[in-house]
Amino acid sequence: MSGTPAIRLTGLTKSFGSVTAVDGVNLDIAPGEFFSMLGPSGSGKTTVLRMIAGFEQPTSGTVELFGKDVTADPPFDRDVNTVFQDYALFPHMSVLDNVAFGLRVRGVGAKERAATARDALALVRLEGYGDRTPQQLSGGQRQRVALARALVVEPKVLLLDEPLGALDLKLREQMQVELKDIQRRLGITFIFVTHDQEEALTLSDRIAVFNEGNIVQLGSAEDVYRHPATPFVANFVGSSTVFTAEEAKAILGTKGACSLRPEHIDIVRGKAPAGTISLKGTVFETIFLGASTRVIVDLDGGKRVAVLEQNDMSTKETHRGDTVTVAIHPQFLSTLA
Repeated sequence: MSGTPAIRLTGLTKSFGSVTAVDGVNLDIAPGEFFSMLGPSGSGKTTVLRMIAGFEQPTSGTVELFGKDVTADPPFDRDVNTVFQDYALFPHMSVLDNVAFGLRVRGVGAKERAATARDALALVRLEGYGDRTPQQLSGGQRQRVALARALVVEPKVLLLDEPLGALDLKLREQMQVELKDIQRRLGITFIFVTHDQEEALTLSDRIAVFNEGNIVQLGSAEDVYRHPATPFVANFVGSSTVFTAEEAKAILGTKGACSLRPEHIDIVRGKAPAGTISLKGTVFETIFLGASTRVIVDLDGGKRVAVLEQNDMSTKETHRGDTVTVAIHPQFLSTLA
C-alpha cells in the first residue's frame, strides 16, 4: 500500500475487565478500498469497528484517519459514518427528513439539505420515496434509506456493521451488488463487518479474518479462499477438508498439514487422471444443492472428505453406500501453519 492509508490501526487493544476483546491489532486500509472484517461472534471485529467510529475507546493503541490521530476524538469529530443492522431510522420522520437529518445537525439550510437528500435517495434508487415514512417501506428499502443517510454527509470512510443481516437471501444478494456498485461510483473507503464468509468474498477488495481478538489472515478475497493460512481459516471461509500432518502423510503421501476445497476433488468413473492422488472410499451422504451436489465420502484411510460435483447432463448420480474412487489434485492442496 502506497501513500497515507485511510485508516491505520496501531497496537489496537480493547479489554472489558479480564476479557481481551481485541489484542494488539495492526492494520492499514487504503483510500477507496472495500475492506471486510470477517469472523465469528466474539472474534473482535465489531469492537474494532466501534473503536474506528469512536463509540469505544481503546485500552491501548491508536486509530488514525488519513494520517490524523483520532484516538481520543468523539464520534462527531471523526469524518466517518456508520450504517447499522437495525437501520435506526426515526419513525416519526419522513424518508427525506431521515436522510437530511445529518445535514440539519450541521446547520445546512432547508432548501439545500432537501436537494442534497433527494440526490442521496437517487443514489440508492429511491427517487420518489421521500414523502413516505419508514413503516411504509420494505426491509430492503429501509436499509437503502439508512445507507443514503450515512452517505449524504460525504464521510471519508463509511463503516457498515452487518447491515444486511436482517434481510432475506434474495434481498441480501441484491443489496450486495448495489453496495459494491455504490462504493465504486463514490470511490470512498467502505469498512464492512460480517460473519458471512460468502458476503465477504462477494464484496471485498481485501479481507481481514478475525479470531479471538486477532487478525489470523489478511489478503484479497481470492487469496484468503484459495490459500487459507490456518485450519481455522480453511474451515471458516468456505468449507475444506483439513488434513493434519500425520493424516497427510498416511493418506495423501504428502508432507505437512494441508487443506483441500471440495471443488478440487473429483469422483472418477473409470481411470483417475494422471498426476492425481487416487483414493477409494464409500459414499456416506449426498446433498442436492441445485446446480451442484455435495457428496460426502468416507475414505478407506479413515478420513471423511466433501466433494462438490456440478449437476449437468453428463453427471451420473451417486448414492449413499456406493463404493467410489476420488481423485485429488495435489496442486490445490494448501499448506497450513
